[in-house]
Amino acid sequence: MRLRSLESRIVALFLFLILAVQLAGFFAIRSGIEKNARASIKEELVIGEHVFRRLLDQNAQKLTLGARLLAADYGFRQAVGSNDQETIASALDNHGARIGAALTMLVGADHQIEATTAQNLAGNLQRAILALVATAEQRGNATDIGIVDNYPYQIVVVPVNAPLVIGWVVMAFPIDQKLIAQMHELSSLQVAILTSGAQGGWMPGVSTLTATDTASLAAQLGRMSTDSSMLPDLKIADSQFSARVLRLARQSGQTTIAVLQRSVSEAIAPYRQLQLTLLILTAAGIVLAVIGSIFMARRITGPLRQLTQTARQLGEGDYHAAIVIRRDDEIGALSKSFESMRDRIANRELEIRRLAYWDTLTNLPNRAQFASLLQDAIALAKGANSSCYVVMMDLDRFKHVNDVMGHSFGDALLRQVARRLKLQLGRHKDRCARLGGDEFAVLLQDTGLDEARDIAAQMLRSLEAPISLDDQTVDLGAGVGIAGFPQHGQDAETILSRAEIAMYAAKQRKDGAVVYDPEIDQGSQQSLSLLSELRRAIDRDEFRLHVQPKLMLASGKVVGVEALVRWVHPERGFIGPDDFIPFAEKTGFIRTLTRWVLEQSAALCAELNARGLDLKLSVNLSTRDLLDLELPGKFADILMRHQVRSSSFCLEITESSIMDDPVRAQQTLERLHAMGVELSIDDFGTGYSSLAYLKRLPVDELKIDKSFVQNMARDADDRKIVRSTIDLGHNMGLRVVAEGIENVEVWHLLVAMGCEQGQGYFMSRPMPSDQFLDWLQRWQAPTPAVAV
Repeated sequence: MRLRSLESRIVALFLFLILAVQLAGFFAIRSGIEKNARASIKEELVIGEHVFRRLLDQNAQKLTLGARLLAADYGFRQAVGSNDQETIASALDNHGARIGAALTMLVGADHQIEATTAQNLAGNLQRAILALVATAEQRGNATDIGIVDNYPYQIVVVPVNAPLVIGWVVMAFPIDQKLIAQMHELSSLQVAILTSGAQGGWMPGVSTLTATDTASLAAQLGRMSTDSSMLPDLKIADSQFSARVLRLARQSGQTTIAVLQRSVSEAIAPYRQLQLTLLILTAAGIVLAVIGSIFMARRITGPLRQLTQTARQLGEGDYHAAIVIRRDDEIGALSKSFESMRDRIANRELEIRRLAYWDTLTNLPNRAQFASLLQDAIALAKGANSSCYVVMMDLDRFKHVNDVMGHSFGDALLRQVARRLKLQLGRHKDRCARLGGDEFAVLLQDTGLDEARDIAAQMLRSLEAPISLDDQTVDLGAGVGIAGFPQHGQDAETILSRAEIAMYAAKQRKDGAVVYDPEIDQGSQQSLSLLSELRRAIDRDEFRLHVQPKLMLASGKVVGVEALVRWVHPERGFIGPDDFIPFAEKTGFIRTLTRWVLEQSAALCAELNARGLDLKLSVNLSTRDLLDLELPGKFADILMRHQVRSSSFCLEITESSIMDDPVRAQQTLERLHAMGVELSIDDFGTGYSSLAYLKRLPVDELKIDKSFVQNMARDADDRKIVRSTIDLGHNMGLRVVAEGIENVEVWHLLVAMGCEQGQGYFMSRPMPSDQFLDWLQRWQAPTPAVAV
């Protein structure tokens, strides 16, 4: 088993659980055994103390009886009465030896020692005996334990009556090995008698322990207090003992104690077999648990391994792998779900593959499959030393058809186009594809450039025939680009990219199919670079606001200025508006540029108002601006921020921008007009506008394009057009402004025709806004001409 596999984890879990339970039980039982053993030992020690004291009492009674026999002996009493020292000494010696007394003496009624078997009697022992005699006088007899030569003795005192007390018989018996051996037999306790020495420490006496163990006990007692009856655990001969202290005697600074001990190890020993049995059962249980857990784990993980292998085959694209797990439990349910999932994935894979490589609308290959087909064609062409070409086309006016007729009509139109294109392919190895939107491409294998041109022209001719759908007839055209291997690229991505560049060039030129040329690509790269630089120009403050004055032609008075934008590039220098305005319009950047011009114009208006000049500022709007329904709100915010009136502005729009989307344009213009902003139609006469529609627009001004004004002094046709336009504007109630006034003759002609306002190089070229006030001070209107 692998250590990190599910099987090993299941086995480890079972093993951990049984070990945890068994070990917890083992330690709980062990702790309970030790706790109960200690409690039992404590109870044994208490009982042992009572037994030992009872033995001492019994021994004392026996000794007292022996002493009474001597005291009751007639001859001994006669000897005491006659003070026969020899007889007294002989009787004391003989009787003491007979009953095992270590010391025998006679104390007179006056508490004087009259006879003794001891050679030298210590003063402290003598005092203890006399004190005991005094006690016997009150009680009739007395017993006590005394210390003689660092050894404990039981001392008994009995009276000698004749019939009055004529003396006291004193006998001392040692607490010997026989007594403690009897105690050991009765209680199984170890007994040791110890006496404290004059210099401190404990001196061993009789003991049931060995001499070495008794010495170890004495050494340990020297390091602990014996005031308490129970002692801490003792370590004797590698065994642990619980001990209890009995104080036997205390005399002249010396103390004799009896230490009762019980081995904890011996008390627990009977339970060791039980623990061993428990360990054997635990080991057997672990073995059985491991075997059972391995069996159970394999029952679980075996089917999972099969499912894992099946999943691996699914990942490799094999959807025919058999799943043979037949069980009625959760694993069986999982295998059935897995089998169902495999079937669904297989069906979904087919659908995804179809969606990934086929266009669902036209049932043609899509861009991904076309790129793959092109790459294969390139590989074949390399091997055969031939060429292949791509013809890419983009339909003209399709967006307009889609917007006017609806998307359903547009989809049907695309299907018709796809059908026509497939009919133009005469060879089975040529493939047609829809790349997206209204873009189509044809792959021509083993084809030369001339043949590719012919097929492209044939495709264009096929699209020239009107297409009829739902009683509607649609005329379509297309921009067609051509690129191929090996002339224009070595891989599919490069060839597709260059065919697309040629296609967009064809749409601009409108002169048939265009073959890719590196110069076209260079222009595209420059345009891409220009877009990137345009986006940074505002942040870098590279744009400048220029103005061109607008004057009343009759009086020469300056009544307004037209705001214009100029770009001062840090590397390219001055860039004219014709070089970046159309590109900004195409990419949508024009909206950002328009907001910048409106912002700067409002700031200039506020500055002029502060100087007492009430001039109207004209700003050009693009097609994209008119389609921006948020433009009125944005312009209102600018006016409010700079605290200028909306009536100070005239927004200029071109005819073509209005006609691209008349409905949305009119909505935007009406909202601007409602704000109080004047509106002007710029470059009038150059577009294809409907006069009926223009009449409905809320405009205030009509600007005649400079192409009619510049040469009107020399060209009679231009004069007629200008005069007619002025009359048309007046008839529509509009103010007329002429652009492109470059000499005084044109000025006077326009005055004679009734044109209200004008602007042009004659008055001033566009100038930086900060130079306008200086020009205004220098301006002088021309002398009025004689009426023509």
